[in-house]
Amino acid sequence: MTLHIYDTGARALREFVPAREDRTSIYVCGPTPQGAPHIGHVRGALNYDVLRRWLARDGADVLLVRNVTDIDDKILNRAAEAGRPWWEWAATHERAFEESYAALGCLPASLAPRATGHITQMVELMQRLIDAGCAYASGGDVYFSVEAFPGYGALSGQRLEEMQQGESAASGKKDPRDFTLWKASKPGEPSWPTPWGPGRPGWHLECSAMATVYLGETFDIHGGGVDLIFPHHENELAQSRAAGDGFARYWMHNAWVTLSGEKMSKSLGNVVSIPAMLEHTRPQELRYYLISAHYRSTIEYSPEALEDAVSGYRRLESFLRRAAGRIGSVARGELPGEFIAAMDDDLGTPKAFGVAHSVTREGNAALESGDEAGARAAAGSVRAMLDVLGLDPFDEQWAERGAQQAAHSALGTLVDGLLERRAKARSERDFATADLVRDQLTDAGIAVEDTPDGPQWTFKD
Repeated sequence: MTLHIYDTGARALREFVPAREDRTSIYVCGPTPQGAPHIGHVRGALNYDVLRRWLARDGADVLLVRNVTDIDDKILNRAAEAGRPWWEWAATHERAFEESYAALGCLPASLAPRATGHITQMVELMQRLIDAGCAYASGGDVYFSVEAFPGYGALSGQRLEEMQQGESAASGKKDPRDFTLWKASKPGEPSWPTPWGPGRPGWHLECSAMATVYLGETFDIHGGGVDLIFPHHENELAQSRAAGDGFARYWMHNAWVTLSGEKMSKSLGNVVSIPAMLEHTRPQELRYYLISAHYRSTIEYSPEALEDAVSGYRRLESFLRRAAGRIGSVARGELPGEFIAAMDDDLGTPKAFGVAHSVTREGNAALESGDEAGARAAAGSVRAMLDVLGLDPFDEQWAERGAQQAAHSALGTLVDGLLERRAKARSERDFATADLVRDQLTDAGIAVEDTPDGPQWTFKD
């Protein structure tokens, strides 16, 4: 069996055949870094990391581009509220996203281009669309005419007369369903020069320009969350095809992480941040949780579900460590046929993990019975499966992060003990002892801030 993926545009499973035998090209809509990343943000990155690893398992060259939307209304608003430059706000949170991806074992993207670095290509794309009669300028804005593109709505399956772009009607639009390619500058906002006046790009335009710059006029897979199908991906497809580009040959969309039945988002306030999660859950356990569900299935977050996933990963890890202790080092073995079939069936990770747990049970039984050959074969197979999924417990990244986490935990215990001693001294008005404890922490490079919620400690800059 070869890999079959669910193509949103076709609304069916399709056999995946890359356009080039020597390379697979993937474009994934990356973050808009308006704030700290949460588990809903990183789920998509993990899903496409699994896809990339599966495609590359036999040494194939996989080029994955994941963009950064570093100019956006939300970024401008959040930065203004914080009294910080918009570019510094975006860069700070972009680093937080990259750190979260790395913490959860995502391979680095082949490239992570920023929207602001590709204004020239966006202007060129708009000019092509205007020349083709599919876009028009009005009052410094530039709009795409949806009626000028007959295939509009094919990706999302919506009817043109029922569509709403989710943006203001704008006085310069010929049709309220037209969408914005370029926004005329407003006082105090960043802007770039164009033949139609200064301004900044619309969201949809950015991805079409960046995808084709790095992957060519036609590439293999475009991925993103289900919330992007319309209008974002519909508009990307329309403007790219209208300009004469083949654009994406397959469209993949991952489902949300929800909390109390609602999509996890900052605007709703129902977020679970990555730093907060990693305070109590190892990164490999969180990765297991977020990829063990099928990528097209919604994950309803709960502490109980997370704990079940933690237990599931630890059963696999425990077997491999027991096997290594009993029979020596465990080399990666062959992937079971059932595992390959599951992954080739639209990245069926639930069934794939089921195979891993089944082989683990067989391996534990072999260990108990003294069957070293059987245990070695099972362990090699389990390790190979986890390696493909980015979860091999013997991988250096997990060992290094585990040591760091253990060191941080031990330090935290010591610091908390000193802070309790300081709090007791203060309550007893023994300010000399309280100041002594604080000085000891300062000398150790730890800053303490007294807040309404109690003392908070961080490493000094």
